[in-house]
Amino acid sequence: MQSLTHYRTCNLCEAMCGLEIRVEKGSITKIEGDKNDPFSRGHICPKAVALKDIYEDPNRLKFPVKRTAEGWQQISWEEAFEEVTNQIKNIQTKYGNNAVGMYQGNPSIHNLGTSMNSPAFAKSLHTRNLFSATSADQLPHHFAAWQMFGHPMLMPVPDIDNTDYMLIIGGNPIASNGSIMSVPDVANRLKAIQKRGGKVVVIDPRFTETAAKADEHYFVRPGTDAFLLFAMIQTIFAEKLMDLGKLTEFTDGIETLREIAAPFTPESVEKQTGISAIRIRQIVHDFTQAKAAVCYGRVGVSVQTFGSIAQWLINAINVLTGNLDRVGGAMFTTPAVDFLARARSENKFNRWQSRVRKLPEFLGELPVATLAEEILTDGESQIKAMVVSCGNPVLSTPNGSQLDRAFEQLEFMAAIDIYINETTRHAHIILPPATGLEVSHYDITFHVLAVRNTAKYSEALFPKAEGAKYDWEIYQELAHRLNNQSDKPFNPEPPEVKLNMGLHFGPYQLSLQQLKDNPHGIDLGTLKPRLPQRLLTPEKRINIAPGILVKDIERLHESLKNTDTQNGFDYLLIGRRHLRDNNSWMHNSERLVKGRNRCTLMINSEDAQKLNLGTQSIVRVSSRVGCIELPVEITDHMMKGVVSMPHGYGHARKGVQLDVAAKYAGVSINDLTDEYILDELTGNAAFNNVAVKVEKVG
Repeated sequence: MQSLTHYRTCNLCEAMCGLEIRVEKGSITKIEGDKNDPFSRGHICPKAVALKDIYEDPNRLKFPVKRTAEGWQQISWEEAFEEVTNQIKNIQTKYGNNAVGMYQGNPSIHNLGTSMNSPAFAKSLHTRNLFSATSADQLPHHFAAWQMFGHPMLMPVPDIDNTDYMLIIGGNPIASNGSIMSVPDVANRLKAIQKRGGKVVVIDPRFTETAAKADEHYFVRPGTDAFLLFAMIQTIFAEKLMDLGKLTEFTDGIETLREIAAPFTPESVEKQTGISAIRIRQIVHDFTQAKAAVCYGRVGVSVQTFGSIAQWLINAINVLTGNLDRVGGAMFTTPAVDFLARARSENKFNRWQSRVRKLPEFLGELPVATLAEEILTDGESQIKAMVVSCGNPVLSTPNGSQLDRAFEQLEFMAAIDIYINETTRHAHIILPPATGLEVSHYDITFHVLAVRNTAKYSEALFPKAEGAKYDWEIYQELAHRLNNQSDKPFNPEPPEVKLNMGLHFGPYQLSLQQLKDNPHGIDLGTLKPRLPQRLLTPEKRINIAPGILVKDIERLHESLKNTDTQNGFDYLLIGRRHLRDNNSWMHNSERLVKGRNRCTLMINSEDAQKLNLGTQSIVRVSSRVGCIELPVEITDHMMKGVVSMPHGYGHARKGVQLDVAAKYAGVSINDLTDEYILDELTGNAAFNNVAVKVEKVG
C-alpha cells in the first residue's frame, strides 16, 4: 500500500469529528482533524488517536474463541455459529424463549453494521429479556420525548451556534463532546456565545471542565434537579414571564403545569437543592430576557431517581419561554436518513414487566438494573443464557459485582466483542467483528441529534483480516440460523444497501455515491423550525403535562419526607467523565490512560479535613451493595457532602486479557452503585445520588 490520505468520521463518541488519516506503507503515521469537514471544522479530541491503537492492539480478537478448561482456543466460524445457535435453541426448548437474554452496550449505536443488524438478530431470539445501556443512561430523555412530542427519538437539541443564553444542567459537554447533542469543538462554540454577548451557566455538583469555561456555576445537591426545575417553572408562571409565541397554537396542558408547579416556590426548594431563591429567580430572569435561550440537561439529570420528571421539565421550560423550535433554542434536526419520517405514535411502555421486580418495559427493553436478579432468581422464565453485544455491563451497570456473580452461573453465554474483558471472560464463545478502521461508517443516530444538518459516509481504510467477519455478517448469519433457515442460501447484505435507500428517500434525496464523492461530508444547513409538522403526537400537538409524568409527582412530594441519610452513609456519590475516556475498552490505549491516576475519589477540602485526609490518603468507600478502596483527590471543585468517581475502571478481575488496562486497573464505581436506586417510573439506573460512607484507610 502506497502513501495515502484517508478521510472518515471518528465513531468513538457522539461528536462525529472529521479525521484526516495519513498512511505510509500500510501504517498510520498521523491522525488529525479534517479542516474541510463542514461539521467539525478541523476539531478532534485525544480519543481520535485511539482508532490507531484499537486497530493495532495485540489484545484485539479477530477470530472466534472458545473458553475451555485449558484456556481460550481459536475455533472456526462454522463451529462458533453452530454452537451458539444450538445452545440458544436447546436452552429455549428446555426452559422457554425468555430463558435467553441479550444485552447491547453503548458502542452498538456507534457502528453502522451493528446498529442496522442487531435489531433483527434480537427479534430472532423471541425473548422479552432484552437489555441495553439505554436504561443506564438516557432512557428518561426518550421517555419525556415520547410523552411530549410523540416519539422517543424526537429529542430537541440545543442550537448552540445561535443561542444567547445556554443553561447546562448535569452536563459536561467539554468532556463528553456533547451527548444527545452531537457537537464537536464545544469549547469554542461556548466561547462564541460569550463573544456575541451571551452567557453560559452551569448547574452541577462538581465544578466541571465546562463550568470552568462558563460565566456562572452553581452547585446543586445530586438528585434534586426536579425541585430546581419546578421552582424555575413556578417563577415563570408567578412572575408572568411565560411567552410561548407560536407554540401557543398547538400546546396542551399549560394550566395543569401551572397548578402542579405552584407549591415549588424558590424558597421551598433552597434546602433540597442548595441553591438560594435569589439565584434561582435570577437564572429565570436572565433566561427569559435573552433573545434566544436554551436549557440543556444531560446524564447527571438523567441518572437520578427523578430523571424522567427532570427531562420533562427541561423541555417544558424551553416550551414555556418560546425557545422550543426557535433559532437559538432547542430545535429538531432534518437528517439525510430520516427514520422518523414514517414513524408512528404508539404505546411503547409497560407492555410487559420484569419477572422478579415487575419493572416496566420501554422500547422493547427491560431496565438493566434488573438483569442480575433475573439470572439469580429461580423460577419460570429465569435467564439461563445471555448474548452480550458490544458491552461490558459488569463495569457499566449498577451493582456490577452482583452481575459478575450472576454471569458465572449461566448455562451459556455468547459475546460479540473484540476483547476478553470483565464481562466477556464469562462467555463460552466470543465472536469478534472487524472494527474501527476496517469498516465503513455512517452515523444513523447521531445525525438525528446533531447541532447542524450534515451527511458523511466513511469507507473502510484497511481491509479486514483474511477470514475475519464484519458485524453485519455475524448478526445476519446468527439470525438466519435461529430462524431455521439453514437449508436456504445465506447471502449477507451489506448495510450500504439500506443506507442508500434511506438517503434516496430522505428529505434531500441523496445517494451513497454522492457521499463517496464528497469524503469531507456534505453541509445541509442550519437547524430550521419544524413544528408542528415534525410532531408525532396523534393531533400534532405538544403535551406539556403528560398524565403519567404528572402522576409521578406524588413520588417527588413523598421524597421530601425521606431526605436524611442514615448509619454513616452521609455522602452522595456521583460519576464523572474525562475527555480521554468514553467506554471501558478505551482503557487499553496507552496514550489515553497514561499520566496521573484518574481513578480517584474527588472530595471537598472541608470534608477531607473532617475525615483527616491528606493528599496521599487512601479511602474506603462503602454503600449498601459493596466496598472499594482508592486514592483521594482533595479539591474545592466538589460540592460539600458530595464525592465523585470516574466510571469504566475495575480491570483487575481475574481472566481479563487487557494488558494496558491492567496496568491502570483502578476500581469500579459500579461496585458501589445500587440496583434498587432507580427512576421508579422508567427503571432507569440512578447512579448520581447513591449514599456512601467514606473512611480513611490506615
